[in-house]
Amino acid sequence: MNTQPTLAKEGEDTGSTGDSQQSDGSNGLKAGLKNRHLSMIAIGGVIGAGLFVGSGSGIAAAGPAILLSYALVGAMVVFVMRMLGEMAAARPSSGSFSAYADRALGRWAGFTIGWLYWFFWVVVLAVEATAGAKILEGWIPAVPQWGWALIVMVVLTATNLASVASYGEFEFWFAGIKVVAIGAFVVVGLLAVFGVLPGSDNPGAGFAHLTDTGGFFPMGAGAVLTGVLMVVFSFMGSEIVTLAAGESEDPQRAVTKATNSVIWRIGVFYLGSIFVVLTLLPWNDKSIVEKGSYVAALDSIGIPHAGQVMNVIVLTAVLSCLNSGLYTASRMAFSLGQRGDAPRSFARTNKRGVPQVAILSSVVFGFVAVFFNYKWPDTVFAFLLNSSGAVALFVWLVICVTQLRMRGIILRETPDKLVVRMWLFPYLTWATIAMIVGVLGYMVYDGGSNREQVVLSLLVAALVLAIGLVKERLVKRAKPELDRV
Repeated sequence: MNTQPTLAKEGEDTGSTGDSQQSDGSNGLKAGLKNRHLSMIAIGGVIGAGLFVGSGSGIAAAGPAILLSYALVGAMVVFVMRMLGEMAAARPSSGSFSAYADRALGRWAGFTIGWLYWFFWVVVLAVEATAGAKILEGWIPAVPQWGWALIVMVVLTATNLASVASYGEFEFWFAGIKVVAIGAFVVVGLLAVFGVLPGSDNPGAGFAHLTDTGGFFPMGAGAVLTGVLMVVFSFMGSEIVTLAAGESEDPQRAVTKATNSVIWRIGVFYLGSIFVVLTLLPWNDKSIVEKGSYVAALDSIGIPHAGQVMNVIVLTAVLSCLNSGLYTASRMAFSLGQRGDAPRSFARTNKRGVPQVAILSSVVFGFVAVFFNYKWPDTVFAFLLNSSGAVALFVWLVICVTQLRMRGIILRETPDKLVVRMWLFPYLTWATIAMIVGVLGYMVYDGGSNREQVVLSLLVAALVLAIGLVKERLVKRAKPELDRV
């Protein structure tokens, strides 16, 4: 049985017109991801480098109440993933939510959110390459930072070009290290909190730290919303598994499993690890910001070389994010090419089932963004960073709106494939939409860089949307002329 999704099939699933389809089935992606790859991509997908690096700032801004910030964003992600899982289990696609928006809302919607998502990950490539290069330069200063960034990008590009199985294998081990590290941190930390960790020299650890320094809300209840803005972007990446499922042996099973497990993943990795930090140290301990929350927590219980250990883990998280970012950007470009919303060459695959042009095109823009980061970090690159900053929230919003329409389409066309269902539909979907709009509104109200991110991201989204609408109108105008011919 041929397990390769063909280009023509993708066009049918997303409601594309015949103009955006190709009939050459040999140009399809190969089902090269094994179940263990998908499982680890799903587990590790919610653990970004931002959790390790940025959590200290969130704790400093909200105190112990940052737990509520993580819980609110975590709940929002759980709901969004449930909606996406419903659609992806019924119709696995390399374009995931972009393809579903194409079908449910119109070509303009799939075009806009697809290109915005691609843009987001291309900028992430530059950010993560620079972060990884800084760590590597600290270990081996003989190689300049730009050299390390180049080496990292080249190695991971080669990995993605080799085969989807190579990407899956690298991500399996990268994500595995992150999962083991966070799991070990939670276990060791809790042992220290309860006073049963042998050799621990942190007599002050305990639940009292949640309230003994200004109470649970030391910065006021409003700081919970400020914390939401600081942590929301560290959750981006949980949706990657729905893109990768299209290249797996059993997409429906993989998506169902990933969707059902997202609650405990967020509970353990985010809430669990931050809870441990807050019970090992007072929230206003200066080392949490200076060293990073995890390093400070490990130092407090006498773990030797905590800084170096965490640098290895952060580097792994960076490489994982780079690896997945390149994969995700290329698959979104591939799907856009299939639907006629990107150059046709993006939709071509080589004999190994790899969309070579889509990968190389994505990495070229990634290299350009890295160059901007070194040459004009405070101007050009700052603009790129801010103009992609709110895209994560736009993506989640589009997923919600799309699911409202796709439920009816799935029930009408393939009801037997509705194996994952959004809870309390449509009320919880509308509630999630209200939550996301509320976060965007608070970002504008909060001012500063948050407002700039929303405004610039909206401007870029409006530009892409305008291009999509013009393109759709031109295609509709050209079609009657072709029919007459």
